[in-house]
Parts: sequence; structure tokens; C-alpha cells
Amino acid sequence: MMKKILLPAAILLLAACNNDKSYKKAEDAQDAGREFIRASLDGNYEKASFYLYPDSTNKIIFARWRTMHDHISPDEQQKYKDASILPIDIHPINDSVTSYTYANSYKKDTSTILIVKVNGEWLVDLKEILNDHHH
Repeated sequence: MMKKILLPAAILLLAACNNDKSYKKAEDAQDAGREFIRASLDGNYEKASFYLYPDSTNKIIFARWRTMHDHISPDEQQKYKDASILPIDIHPINDSVTSYTYANSYKKDTSTILIVKVNGEWLVDLKEILNDHHH
């Protein structure tokens, strides 16, 4: 009986490991920011979440954004896909935090995300958006 239960779990685990291999870790902060924003504009949640720093607040923000993105029309989703990332200001705050301010060519709203180095990996931290009152 035990083997039957363990087998699907092992297969799931293998599948999960294989998925991560399809995305390469960001080489630097700019790379992480660009990959995350591009995946977000494309509605590629799996890829975007690969570059996301997975703390509880970020997961909540990401889930909210995902719900919002799912509710816009296919036409609007396509406009986001076609949009270019417009980097405005990218600068390191310290060794392990970089501020990345950008807009996109479809919606000119400016957003700032932080890219943080966690265990040698550059990941996107969305919490700065909560402090961002420029909208």
C-alpha cells in the first residue's frame, strides 16, 4: 500500500524539479528584473514565480496580480504581451538589493520592484510596490 502512495509523490517531485530546469537562474539583478517583468507581461505565471522571492507578502501580491490579469480581456492581455519593458532607473542600493523602476510601452504607469540576492540568487521582491505612491 505504501509504495502506491509514494510513487505519485515521487513522480510529482521529479516533475517539479524538471520544471525549474527550464528557466535559468538570473545572472544579475537586471536579468532577474527583466525576466520577471517579461514573464508578467506575457502572463507566464510559472516563469514569473520562478524569479519571485517567495515570502508570504510577495505570494499575496503575486496572487492578486494574477487574478487581475486573468480578468482582463484577451485583447488587453495581447497588448501586454506586445509591450516593451521601458527601464527608467536601475541602481544598486547595496550588494544584495537593487532598485528597478520601469514602465511598459502599453501602460505608462511607473512601477518599482526590488531585486534581492537570496542565497546567491537574484529574485524579485514586490513589496516596494506597496510603498510606491507614484501611480
